[in-house]
Amino acid sequence: MATITWDHIHLRTADPEATVTWFEKMLGAEIIRSNQNGKPRIDMKLGGANIFIAPVAAGDKVNPAPQVPYQGLDHFGLLVSDIDEIAADLKKKGVQFTKEPHSPRPGVKICFIRGPQDVSIELLDRNPKYT
Repeated sequence: MATITWDHIHLRTADPEATVTWFEKMLGAEIIRSNQNGKPRIDMKLGGANIFIAPVAAGDKVNPAPQVPYQGLDHFGLLVSDIDEIAADLKKKGVQFTKEPHSPRPGVKICFIRGPQDVSIELLDRNPKYT
């Protein structure tokens, strides 16, 4: 069987600077600035994943983000440790929670936050202490 691994997530935004600033401030993303075809490019590295930022300009005919939950790619999840501490810190920073931290099953505690462009982000802590 062929080997398959993750390469990137592609995020479209009308405001690349505000988007990467949010991910850097709220979740500690590493911002990577470069040039592509003579134009500035901004990408991020978060939790080992590459996130490519695609600027959206007026007239690009890009549909607005759907309201969650919806069919198709619904959210992305980030594995964390000490979710309660992280959630408290994010609340101090003003992050909007769409689902508060809770344990949906033994050994797991999760919450959902709203990112830029209404991206739904799950924070997930796998620990036997959660029952």
